[in-house]
Amino acid sequence: MPDRLFTPTYTVEGVEYNAKNGVSLNSRMEPPSVTTVGVGKGLDPNQYATKKTVAQGMLDVALLTANASQLKYVLSVGEAHEFYHIMLGLITTSLVLQVAVGVLFMINGMMNINDPDQQSAANILNNVIVVFVFIISVLNVIISSFGIENMNLNPPGVPIKLNNTKIK
Repeated sequence: MPDRLFTPTYTVEGVEYNAKNGVSLNSRMEPPSVTTVGVGKGLDPNQYATKKTVAQGMLDVALLTANASQLKYVLSVGEAHEFYHIMLGLITTSLVLQVAVGVLFMINGMMNINDPDQQSAANILNNVIVVFVFIISVLNVIISSFGIENMNLNPPGVPIKLNNTKIK
C-alpha cells in the first residue's frame, strides 16, 4: 500500500505539515526561538530549592556524624581530657544546632515558594538557617583547634601496661 494513504500532507504558505515527519520549515523561514531549560520544560524554582535543601541537608548529616564521633571520643576519655568540659559543651551545642537546622531544612523544603504568602517566610527561614550554619561552622573550627587526636593520657614517667606487660 502506498504510504500516502495514511500520512496526509497539508501545505500552508511556507510550512509543510506531514503527520509522519512532523513540521518542516521552508528554507526562507527561521525557526522560532524558545528558551527552555531541560527537555521541553522550564525551570521549576520550587523543585530547585527542594534539591538544594536536600543537598545541604546531606552535608549537615556528614558534619553531624563527625560531631557524634568527636563526642564519643571525648566521653570515652572522660575528664582526663585536658579540655573535657569545654569540648563537651561545644560539641553538644554544635549537635543541638545541627538538629535544629535539619528541622528547619525540612520545613523550608515543604514550603511552596511560588505562593506569595510563603515567600517572605521562606526568605526569613533561609536567613535563620544561614546564621545557624555560620555559628555551627565557627563552633567546629573552635572544636578542631582544641584537637581531638589521641592524647597520651599517662603522666610522664609512668609506664604503659599492655596485656600485663610494661612498656617504657
